[in-house]
Amino acid sequence: MSRVLVVDDDGHIRDVMRFTLQQGGFQVVEAKDGAEAFAKFEAGGIDLIVLDIVMPESDGLEVCRRVRSKSRLPIIFVSSRDEELDRVLGLELGADDYLVKPFSPRELLARVKAVLRRLTPEPISADKPPIQRRGALEMDLHRHRCTWLANEVVLTVTEFALLLSLLAAPGRVFSRSELVDRAYGHGHVITERTVDSHIRRIRQKLGALGADPIETVYGLGYRLKEDL
Repeated sequence: MSRVLVVDDDGHIRDVMRFTLQQGGFQVVEAKDGAEAFAKFEAGGIDLIVLDIVMPESDGLEVCRRVRSKSRLPIIFVSSRDEELDRVLGLELGADDYLVKPFSPRELLARVKAVLRRLTPEPISADKPPIQRRGALEMDLHRHRCTWLANEVVLTVTEFALLLSLLAAPGRVFSRSELVDRAYGHGHVITERTVDSHIRRIRQKLGALGADPIETVYGLGYRLKEDL
């Protein structure tokens, strides 16, 4: 059973999230502020964090930075602030998803399940082996590991899903909506800037290794270069 760390300084909201997630089959650990959240993350045994942004004792953005310096553990931000700048900043820091308050319990449960589902290895099949390669790029579906020229590229769950989608068909242009469906699942309302933020982070991480395999096709979307 997956364990979800719920972080919010509002006790009522924590109660709602705890009840919703427990009804959905998850174990729930709670924290009321950023300092407590990071301590419980470091204690281990957490599979995903649902993280409020505005909190005392280290806000959610700072918690995300600190977690990302140590782990690729999935993070879903929840916030009453629906400013696009906040949303993009959260994703730039490495969050996998962003949910705006007030949200329905059903939506919270769906987002948590969608992110965790992307961590589950797919069954081995002849047409989709566990190791996907193109030139210097290699992605291991079972170990959730990406490498370029044997150097590991540390990707979040969502970044991994997006790059894997592009790797499935090098040279093919994927629209942002197609990438949302593949990475988030059908039914998610994700802005184009959200996809752009994830792609930009992937490019930065690959660029640190001298790689530039993703092309922007203006007005259409993104594609993986055929010649890697």
